[in-house]
Amino acid sequence: MKNRILVTGATGQVGRYLVQSLQEKGYQDVVLAVRNPDNVIDLPYPLVEMDYNKPNTIKLALNGIDSIFMMTGYTIDMLQQSKVFIDIAKQSGVRYIVHLGACGDDNAQVAHWAWHQLIERYIEWSGIQFTHLRPESYMQNLLGYQGENSTDKGVLHSYFGDAILSWVDCADVAELAAHCLISPEQHYGQVYRLGYENKTYSQIAALLTDELNLPFRYQANDPQEFWDFAQSNALELAYMKSIYDHYVAFTAGELSREGMVFDNFQKITKKAPVSVKEFLIKHQDYFK
Repeated sequence: MKNRILVTGATGQVGRYLVQSLQEKGYQDVVLAVRNPDNVIDLPYPLVEMDYNKPNTIKLALNGIDSIFMMTGYTIDMLQQSKVFIDIAKQSGVRYIVHLGACGDDNAQVAHWAWHQLIERYIEWSGIQFTHLRPESYMQNLLGYQGENSTDKGVLHSYFGDAILSWVDCADVAELAAHCLISPEQHYGQVYRLGYENKTYSQIAALLTDELNLPFRYQANDPQEFWDFAQSNALELAYMKSIYDHYVAFTAGELSREGMVFDNFQKITKKAPVSVKEFLIKHQDYFK
């Protein structure tokens, strides 16, 4: 059966790994959705213009598409944008959506986790076949988050206090997504939670010291600093407030990802997920 795949967010943190994974697997029937194709070079698949705020571009991008890797921007606008996108996908005859959401159980009350779950439910209501991906903490956040460098002269920073987090490499998120997109019928109706190793920031600082011989310590910053940064830099405050609130909850010990470690990656891909240690070694030049 024909299965033309559209990848949204193709130049993003997960999207670029997904493009690489599909190419490595030899899959050819792929289209990449970008906001401005004229500004993108050196991608191995055809490009199509698509802007979540321009429904006409969505209609054109979804023409002839069977499966979608769907991700939206990190603003409250994701709710309206996703509804419009899913409505047009249904009208266009799209059969399958792999949605990149956020971590949490079905009863998650962290606002931005819950917003992603509302989108999941709308996909299900549409009647389009689906797979929901719920990644935990991206290892790439160790390199920087929201434009801020996470390291400074041997000091690892975060707003999570001493909380235990569950970690996943963006490359592994993309790898699992590629398996879903290439073989949809094997993954219909599944919710895959993606987190494969528990570590605190203190433990990661110790890994940097012991494994890379880079003296590091951890400094837990006050979440208020993040909220002040968001306001002074005119970030989208509805979404940023939800991030701030969950930083506060983690710091206060009200949230923990202890035990949130899953085995779906190895079952699906037949290989082990990237460990935190492997990630640090791969990116050791950054920490140096």
